[in-house]
Amino acid sequence: MSNDLLNGIISDIEKQIDTLDTTPEMENVWEVFYLWDGVAKVSGLRNVAYNELVEFEAGWVWIAMNLEEHYVWVVVLTGFNKIKEGQTVKSTGRTLEVPVGEGLIWRVVDALWNPIDGLGEVKSKEFYPIERVATWVMDRKSVHEPMQTGIKALDALVPVWRGQRELIIWDRQTGKTQVAIDAIVNQKGQNMICVYVAIGQKEWKVARVVEELKNRGAMDYTIVVSAGASEPASMQYLAPYSGCAMAEYFMFNGKHALIVYDDLTKQANAYREMSLLLRRPPGREAYPWDVFYLHSRLLERASKLNDELGAGSLTALPIIETQAGDVSAYVPTNVISITDGQIFLESDLFNAGQKPAINVWLSVSRVWGSAQIKAMKKVAGTLKLDLAQYRELAAFSQFASDLDASTRKQLERGKRMMELLKQGVFEPISVEKQVASIFAGAKWYLDVVDVSKVRKVEKELYLALDAEKSVLEAIAKDKEVKEETEKKLIEIINKVVELNK
Repeated sequence: MSNDLLNGIISDIEKQIDTLDTTPEMENVWEVFYLWDGVAKVSGLRNVAYNELVEFEAGWVWIAMNLEEHYVWVVVLTGFNKIKEGQTVKSTGRTLEVPVGEGLIWRVVDALWNPIDGLGEVKSKEFYPIERVATWVMDRKSVHEPMQTGIKALDALVPVWRGQRELIIWDRQTGKTQVAIDAIVNQKGQNMICVYVAIGQKEWKVARVVEELKNRGAMDYTIVVSAGASEPASMQYLAPYSGCAMAEYFMFNGKHALIVYDDLTKQANAYREMSLLLRRPPGREAYPWDVFYLHSRLLERASKLNDELGAGSLTALPIIETQAGDVSAYVPTNVISITDGQIFLESDLFNAGQKPAINVWLSVSRVWGSAQIKAMKKVAGTLKLDLAQYRELAAFSQFASDLDASTRKQLERGKRMMELLKQGVFEPISVEKQVASIFAGAKWYLDVVDVSKVRKVEKELYLALDAEKSVLEAIAKDKEVKEETEKKLIEIINKVVELNK
């Protein structure tokens, strides 16, 4: 072959290379290969991201969860019954987002923001992704604002601050949901937006909670996200992330938000179901290896922002249900290690009539007095130790036939303090009144009152304080019990106690 011919061939090849379109073909249409139990196996995939939304030809939404060399496993969120093998699927290039803003307040929606309250379409101009990296530690601020729950046993002994993650844990039917709902009810007038996320709950139970919140005016500042027991596992998995995104909007706009996850045990079970259907290898208790990350990436988003970012906060109250009090199980130990403290409820206390059944000896808060006003810190400073000593003495006295006068006196005082910590449902108490009642018990003024009359004396004390407003106003203003205020408070307590001896 002559050099001229060879050069001509090379020149022709170079021209073809120069004009060649090297842009990769974007293959975004695939085919359903296999279907079962809310999960689809899709073939023909080339360009898709983990957790990307993919769309079925009739409009149903899926999430890509497992990415393999030749197949993608996707979880179907809606319309599974109308999907058939061989139908086409296309990628959307985006992840799941939820509407956020003031328009969601008072609404009850599902994990995909579809309204389930009969009030029409949810209108919003802004959307947040359900998954977001938690706020960097340098963008956060240390604790300094208490979040009053209105529950004496908590505000006095296990205080919660704005931006904290405080776990509520124990067996079923011990009042875990009620503690969280009481905390929501107490936020009325406290500049706090609340989000209640019901995961795997019976629909009638969620409806009753919503009705109670409406009756007490709490829906004026509350959003309810519900993924009921009849919903697919994928919706129960998504609900906490959807609710968190809705709450984050208020945090990033300089406001304060409280979110309740009721409960994360059911979310973990839903995620385990999804993972097993996706053929992921099971680990301890059949949970997948990343079940810790399931909750950590959710709860770490609760924080208190610094002043440069608006000083907003997101407080989380996750709920975990144990089996026969086994806190060493996989999911409870995971969430305990993530949160900033735990509120333990106890079946024996609940059955004995101590409601809320908060075990003040096991419950902890990693801030203690930092989240309390000076007045509460002063009157409740030794209360936890006193109650712990009472419990030890009460256990010992069961086997003792004769007790000295000092021990009997301490036992009687402990009984009155335990009675004082009882509280009715949907009856949150302002921190000023809590200070007054705990002051009366801790300073021994109730020692002369019969145990059966302690709660009656407490109610009469509140009425007397409402009539003599100066004491409550002084505590609210000063955040402490000054000498003059203390004299007036003692005078009111003595009058009420005298009438009930």
